[in-house]
Amino acid sequence: MLAAGIGAAVAVGIGVYGRLHEPTFFAVNVGGFSSGTAAKAWLATAAFVLALVQLGSSLVMYGRFPRITAPGWTGTLHRWSGRAAVLLTVPVATHCLYALGFQSGDPRVLVHSLFGCFLYGAFVTKMLLLRRSGSPKWSLPVLGGAVFTALVALWLTSSVWFFTTSGLTF
Repeated sequence: MLAAGIGAAVAVGIGVYGRLHEPTFFAVNVGGFSSGTAAKAWLATAAFVLALVQLGSSLVMYGRFPRITAPGWTGTLHRWSGRAAVLLTVPVATHCLYALGFQSGDPRVLVHSLFGCFLYGAFVTKMLLLRRSGSPKWSLPVLGGAVFTALVALWLTSSVWFFTTSGLTF
C-alpha cells in the first residue's frame, strides 16, 4: 500500500510540476537529431522497442508460450532491457516537462500528459514492490503491464504522431 501511495505521489508531483512550470518551448537537443522533438520521437521509439522485449521476455518467464522454456539469460535480458528503456525515457520526460509542461488543450496532448505522469508513478510503484517480500504474486505482472501500456500510449501519442506529421525526420 505504501508503494502505491509513493507511486501516486510521484505521478501527481510530476503532473503538478508540469502544470505549474512555465514551458520554455525549447530544450537542449540530443546530438545527431535535427530538433528536440525529433530526438524525443526516436528515443521514445527505442524505448518502445525495448518495451516489446520486456513484454516478450516476461511472457516467456511466466510460461505463457507453450513449449518454450525460458533460457537462463531471460531474466537478465528482461532486467537490462527494462533499465535501458527507462533510461531512454529520461531525456524524453525532461524535454516534455521543461519545454512543454503538462498541457490539456488538445485531446492527444492531454492523453500524452496523463500517461507521462502515470508511467513514472507505475514504474516507481513496481520498483518499490520488486524486492519486497510478501507482495501479491499478481502485483508485478499487473504493474509491468501498466508500465508497458503507458509506454505504448506515450509512443502512440508522440512518436507515431510526430512521424505521421513530419515524416521519418532525424
